[in-house]
Amino acid sequence: MNKRLSWHKVLNSKSDLAVDRVMTVTVNNKQFALSNFEGKICALDNHCPHQGGPLGEGSIENGILRCPWHGWDYHPCTGKAPGFDDGVESHPVEEREDGIFLGIYEEEAHETTISDIMAETMVNWGVDTVFGMVGHSNLGLADALRRQQEKGKLKYIAIRHEGAGAFAASAYGKLTGKPAACFSIAGPGATNMYTGLWDAKVDRAPILALTGQVATQVVGTGNFQEVDLVRAFQTVAEFNHRVQKDSQHTELMALAIKHAILKRDVSHLTFPDEVQGIQAKNAEAQTPEGRMSAQQIVPPRESIEKALSLIEKAKRPVIVVGHGARFHMEGITGFAEQLNAPVLTTFKGKGLIPDHHPLAAGVLGRSGTPVASWFMNESDLLIVLGASFSNHTGITPKKPTIQVDFDPLALSKFHKIDAPVWGEISITVEIFAEALKNKTHNIDQRPELTQRWKIWREEKLKRLDEDHGKGVSSVAVFDTLSSMAPENAVICVDVGNNAYSLGRYFECRKQSFLMSGYLGSIGFAFPAALGAWAATRGNRPVLAVAGDGGFAQYMAELVTSVKYNMDIKLILLNNGELGKISKEQRSGGFEKFATDLHNPDFAEFASGCGAMGIRVENKSDLKEAMKKVLNHPGTAVLEIMTDVNLL
Repeated sequence: MNKRLSWHKVLNSKSDLAVDRVMTVTVNNKQFALSNFEGKICALDNHCPHQGGPLGEGSIENGILRCPWHGWDYHPCTGKAPGFDDGVESHPVEEREDGIFLGIYEEEAHETTISDIMAETMVNWGVDTVFGMVGHSNLGLADALRRQQEKGKLKYIAIRHEGAGAFAASAYGKLTGKPAACFSIAGPGATNMYTGLWDAKVDRAPILALTGQVATQVVGTGNFQEVDLVRAFQTVAEFNHRVQKDSQHTELMALAIKHAILKRDVSHLTFPDEVQGIQAKNAEAQTPEGRMSAQQIVPPRESIEKALSLIEKAKRPVIVVGHGARFHMEGITGFAEQLNAPVLTTFKGKGLIPDHHPLAAGVLGRSGTPVASWFMNESDLLIVLGASFSNHTGITPKKPTIQVDFDPLALSKFHKIDAPVWGEISITVEIFAEALKNKTHNIDQRPELTQRWKIWREEKLKRLDEDHGKGVSSVAVFDTLSSMAPENAVICVDVGNNAYSLGRYFECRKQSFLMSGYLGSIGFAFPAALGAWAATRGNRPVLAVAGDGGFAQYMAELVTSVKYNMDIKLILLNNGELGKISKEQRSGGFEKFATDLHNPDFAEFASGCGAMGIRVENKSDLKEAMKKVLNHPGTAVLEIMTDVNLL
């Protein structure tokens, strides 16, 4: 069948292109090199056949069009290479009264590629969001992602730094329990994602990393942007493979996502450049049907019996919940009410129970409250659900302890536990509750909780009045935010003094909190807010809380938030210092060194990015400014000049 020639206007007139000049034009996603030579406009394919050099960026010398990359010569109109038998294709051009028109033949219908069926498999398995940066070594896969987005099956968010993309995908996984993808080119784009992937790994968040790769034939030769990505990702990725021409492509994608979900870990696939556009022939995308079982792990009977015997004897049990319990709080709260047991949370578990619940005892550990530590110390049994025993968490090893976790390796990880219970938390708590009906005689600790909160809130009021004349106190910032933050907000927290103060002073209602827990990576908060916004599709307010040091690491992502009209509010504590590090230097007997910061006016920066920016220097202005920022319909930054010593 003969292809139909179609005509496309490329210039308004011949004079738009100077004599003996060349330029690039794009028609139907294909580029052409136009030249004005010997009185007429000519058109050639834009790509030099040797290395793909853009001929439209070349120059005409002595009647010859020279490739800008390696100097190969072509006739501007015929495309032939003088003295050689190769060349580039020429295309018909017509000069009409209303302009210059280029004739091109209709393209054949797109044929499904390996990238297409792998991208379709990805969305079939529930991956609906990709944070990435398109580049020369991932163009075929990017085109497949574009097609999924055009079908309404995928949201692609173009970030400004691949590290931010990985943090955003990590936050998405922490909030939802489902993987999002981060996407990059080979070499530096892929290595930029590494920190965010480790954040997901150590906090047990499912995540899918997709990287481009240089052509397989030059791997190992020191080619431009060549990094052996399978070896590079070996320590961080639980599932880690190179996509090859003869791979079982949809099976590879399905296994990558299955590993991410079931292992709550990192999966990585790297796509060599030449593989991405290979036709898929008769291959079809996979679905998860019949590939996943229910994850309701029932604990062994002996473990249940040991735990029940401890609970039956306890008079003052407390429940400690961590981030791993976040999808099980309805059952846990009912169990706590059955036992009259205070509920303490780790810092990563902040917000899992509202602070005004009669059994809530707040956050335990370095970022916590005296309420939580008091009840832990007064207890005669700790029931630990989905939490670790890190130093920052501060769970004492000196009390009788029951630990429940889905991961058997997490049980008794740091020290001996009296009753380690391997099981899914909801199922285990349900078994506990049913078995203990009318069998417990615990002390009702609610009156004591009321009294301990009263003491702590009186102490906070005293600290609220402190003012050294060097900026707003963190107490004032989080006291105000506690009263004004939407109760269903997702709050993304950075590391440093801002995080410690939030854990201590912010009284939560129904907010969800995301943070870089075990990795403790500075810069997490704002990229995480991108991930939280994508995970909720804008249906929940999203706040980021960061210090000046943390926000500055990924501050370019403010334009990403503006570009996609994300309703993200940044509460930025600016004390001109890496305050937490200064504090550690002094505590360790070191001189304060290299922690002072030279900052821009962040509020002005926000305005320059198209967001709202407000700067507050006095406590008296804080409430009104925060109200304006929180009510703004879009991205906004509240920069608060704070006193580094008022924490």
